[in-house]
Amino acid sequence: MKTHAQAVVIGGGLVGCSILYHLAKLGWTDVVLLERDELTAGSTWHAAANIHGLHDNNNVTRVQHYTMNLYKELEKETGQGCGVFQPGSLYLAKTEEREHQLRLQEAKAKYYGLNFHEVSREQAKELHPLAQFDDIRCIMFEPDGGNVDPSGVTMAYAAGARAMGAQIERFCPVTGTEQQPDGSWIVKTEKGDIHTQWVVNAGGLWGREVAAMAGLTLPLQPTEHQYFVTESIDEVANMGRRLPSIADRDGEYYFRQEGNGFLIGAYEKDMRFWAENGTPLDFAHELFPDDLDRIMENVIRATERVPCAETAGVKRVINGPMIWSPDSNAIWGPVPELKNYFCCTGIIPGFSQSGGLGLLAAQWMIEGEPQYDMFAWDLARFGDWADKKFTKARVEDQYAHRFAIHFPNEERSAGRPARVRPAYELQKEMGCVFGLNCGWEHPLWFSGTPGTQDTNSFTRQNWWEPVGREVNMLRENVGVIDISNFANYVIKGPGAFDWLDKLVANKVPTEVGRSCLTPLISVRGGVAGDFTITKVADDEYMMVGSGMAERYHQRFFNMVELPEGTTFEVATNRIAGFNVAGPKSRDMLQRMTNADLSNENFRFMRSRTIDVAGVECLAIRVSFTGDLGWELHCAEEDQVKLYSALLAAAAEFDGGPVGGRALGSLRIEKGYGSWGREYSQEYWPQEVSLAGLVKLDKDFLNKEAYLKVKDNAPREMLVGFEIDAVNDADASGGEPIFTPDGKPVGRVTSGAYGYSVGKSLALGYADPKVAQPGDEVEVYILGKPHKARILEAAAFDPSGARLRA
Repeated sequence: MKTHAQAVVIGGGLVGCSILYHLAKLGWTDVVLLERDELTAGSTWHAAANIHGLHDNNNVTRVQHYTMNLYKELEKETGQGCGVFQPGSLYLAKTEEREHQLRLQEAKAKYYGLNFHEVSREQAKELHPLAQFDDIRCIMFEPDGGNVDPSGVTMAYAAGARAMGAQIERFCPVTGTEQQPDGSWIVKTEKGDIHTQWVVNAGGLWGREVAAMAGLTLPLQPTEHQYFVTESIDEVANMGRRLPSIADRDGEYYFRQEGNGFLIGAYEKDMRFWAENGTPLDFAHELFPDDLDRIMENVIRATERVPCAETAGVKRVINGPMIWSPDSNAIWGPVPELKNYFCCTGIIPGFSQSGGLGLLAAQWMIEGEPQYDMFAWDLARFGDWADKKFTKARVEDQYAHRFAIHFPNEERSAGRPARVRPAYELQKEMGCVFGLNCGWEHPLWFSGTPGTQDTNSFTRQNWWEPVGREVNMLRENVGVIDISNFANYVIKGPGAFDWLDKLVANKVPTEVGRSCLTPLISVRGGVAGDFTITKVADDEYMMVGSGMAERYHQRFFNMVELPEGTTFEVATNRIAGFNVAGPKSRDMLQRMTNADLSNENFRFMRSRTIDVAGVECLAIRVSFTGDLGWELHCAEEDQVKLYSALLAAAAEFDGGPVGGRALGSLRIEKGYGSWGREYSQEYWPQEVSLAGLVKLDKDFLNKEAYLKVKDNAPREMLVGFEIDAVNDADASGGEPIFTPDGKPVGRVTSGAYGYSVGKSLALGYADPKVAQPGDEVEVYILGKPHKARILEAAAFDPSGARLRA
């Protein structure tokens, strides 16, 4: 066995073998995979192994499409069969909401050039003569849908990796992982130790146990999951061809041909956790006792769909473990707090995603960053707040609602609250409806009636009119927005300026009371983040950024060494904040402070520490609303006192509380991008109108990468859209955009109704070679084309006069 390697992959299941294969494919052939038992032991071997290409997340769609195409290439490359069956998949909609979802996916498929299209009941019957579709209102067909052989795919990855020089050690349990002073690792095994630069935790069911060796706790929880295979059915055996699978999400089951019978599985409401306190180390190819009674309601719906399955005998039952994250997406990426430790576990649709997971993981380790923004998978989306209690509650909810529609703006309540501010109870009394952001409960909108909850659909819901009142109140008078879910960082010491100046692309303020907006450049030259940096005192700065990206950004902060005597603090937990904005915000605040807030003495992008109603605040004249306003940052223990005073003062000016949904509308009216939607590592500064904030007469993190792309013509441009939303629905993000004659233009990143301008609006990307500002386009809302126009300037106050008033 090797004693040194570029990377050691722990776990010989589907994903571990894919990562090993892709590391070798990208040039790292001095790599080792360690498996405690036989390859596929754990959850790989008993998987149903269905494959499909489309996903609600556009980038996940891309990687699933890559994965589906990879399997046949693997067979050719390695000679190892992957058992690929692609008779197609029929997707059924019994409800209007499911039809909306399927039509949107059809539009996305058209945009990405994938094969997913509507068929009639008669056509569906020709494809699957044994099924009935009388109660179905819409049917889509994915010709490439199907399934693969779990062991065959895993062995193909392994064979391909071995052929390129990678080594696989079976029956070699890992007993420890120890980081060395230089950041490398010692991986301890019963067969000896391996010194490696990278450790990859692909432990699957044992992902928690592998992580614990490095001092990590991952938000993962296994469950039981059942499916069964029927005995041979004459009607199937006599068909003479393989039948397409049936995806009846409203029926909450999955259904496909297996041999001359059927495979039927379900995600039942009466779910079962397993191994809550740790996965047994001696577990390998075992299964749990059958418990089909728990899924019989789902099975009955399946047999009503295909009646010949009702009388078929059961050939075998598979009741095995799966390991889930709180949102059922992968726990994936380098651990920000450790050097060179990569996680890839908690994967549910593994056979649809294994190739993409492996490719992008290899890119991240070898090239420093994946080609796509995959924050939906990034383990940095969770922090310590995602504890065992939260994880169990969310996993139970995810399992039981596996096939439920995830509606735009939907906020699920399971496991909440996880983190709250002191003002939480007061906001509840005000009828606040909360959202979840990096574990924090933050106000979305205010109903005035305690206990109000969101309704959910693809169309405008119960919050639409109240949010409009909040927007108009702020635009006409004044609003108070809780921004305590923003991430706050405090940098102190003699090297504070030097550290920040080497980190970000804009010039850092040198004068106390000055602020700047700045992008953070990614490894490939894109936009990794955007921040407001304020010099609050000699040798002290405060930096404000995206709350959900707090842990993600830690990776970039770690790339720049802190000078001696300088400290960096994540101060989010101890700092609360409010944005007071609107044309009357100055008059309101002036009554609450002795500080001079006049435009002459407190200009835009200036700051100072002031007393507001007896509370010391760092006041920064900036507002994400695009209106006159100040951000007020205070100690968390003063939050309720400050909030109460601000609300009382606002009421005198016909103002009041404003939530995050209104803020979303306000920023879209102004064309302001947001990290995780408009800004990501995929897009260059010149594509998101941030190039003017990149200063080339200084050094900054990843400057060389930016220099390589700075003169490139934009592939796409971030623009605004005005939409004729005739169906009582607005864009929300992900909708594809075409020219009137059907050429792909781009896609929506954020959407909302612009209450101030009386128009449905969106932000998104457009290919400048296809469409320019002023051009007519079509945005596919609810999967149907809606006439739209690319805006030439912000829909509201394009000159920015109100912001600087």
